[in-house]
Amino acid sequence: MRIPMFAAISLILAAGAFTQTPSKDEAAIREIVNRYVAARERIDPKATEELFTADADQLVSSGEWRRGRDAVVRGAMASSRNTGGKRTIAVESVRFVTPDVAIADGRYELTGLAGGATRSMLATLVLKRTEKGWRITAIRNMLPAAPAPSR
Repeated sequence: MRIPMFAAISLILAAGAFTQTPSKDEAAIREIVNRYVAARERIDPKATEELFTADADQLVSSGEWRRGRDAVVRGAMASSRNTGGKRTIAVESVRFVTPDVAIADGRYELTGLAGGATRSMLATLVLKRTEKGWRITAIRNMLPAAPAPSR
């Protein structure tokens, strides 16, 4: 079956229009992650709160599960005060599950901990588009495990 030239060009243009939106949205998502890290560094609960949906949750590497925006913010501020150090999240990929839901995966590091230690983790953030723009609805922090022994 041959596709008429007009139809082929229309498909190409439609695909191009779709890819423009995710790149703009991807930049917005990366900015939200950067704002989250900056708010944590300043130990700024108000700025942190603005980045989350009301039903947000966070599962941290210790196994603590913070449910609801208030619990996420309280836990994040307590963690920042208690551990000190400098936090970074280097987003390595953003995948759109739907046009309004995205998953951002990255390397999460805490440097300058007691004794000069560094803690390297992985972070997955789920974000959704709201009337206020992209907001974080879930975070999963993970400590990479050693590979399982082969059998």
